Amino acid sequence: MKAGKFIRKYNHIWTLLYIVFYMPWFMWLEKTVTTDFHLVSMPIDYKIPFCEYFIIPYFMWFLFVPAIVGYEFFYSKKEYYQCCAYLFSGMTIFLIICTIWHNGLDLRQDISYNNNLCAKLVKMLYKTDTSTNVFPSLHVFNTLGCLVALYRSKGMKDKTWIKVIATIIGILIILSTMFLKQHSVWDVIGAFALAAILYPIVYVIPWGRKKQ
Repeated sequence: MKAGKFIRKYNHIWTLLYIVFYMPWFMWLEKTVTTDFHLVSMPIDYKIPFCEYFIIPYFMWFLFVPAIVGYEFFYSKKEYYQCCAYLFSGMTIFLIICTIWHNGLDLRQDISYNNNLCAKLVKMLYKTDTSTNVFPSLHVFNTLGCLVALYRSKGMKDKTWIKVIATIIGILIILSTMFLKQHSVWDVIGAFALAAILYPIVYVIPWGRKKQ
């Protein structure tokens, strides 16, 4: 399919321009919020054991989210717009929160003694991803947003096995944020709260208005 024909058929691709808005803001936060920030933690965070093997589901997130968003993109323009509205609203709120309330963690541990493959991947993650701008966890929020989109999709109505597998992967991704010391339990709770608040705004209220 030629580029012009593709764009005409899938003209909702314009929504991906959101990344042009999101990335500069996020990168600015990463460079700006480095030392003076509020610690986000609770006692249970220090009791959760570090487990480098959770790097596998943590990295799976980078395939999980594009796979579901991509499915929605090609399956239904309406479902895709709803999915993007859900994800992008949460991501924007995250940016606003981190801009107003600088936050970060002190949970990361010294794992220099460990040199297995998963530990090396965690070290690489720690070098490239700062321990600031963590509340609420986007890893968790976007996982929840994609699961919501998948469960609501008409195309997945009879595909229970796909939804079950996606749910298991989603749970592992959420757990990975805490077992890798990338996020506090507070970050996870914040992501769930944000997902719960935005759900009716994106998926319920608009339909109620249409019926009226």
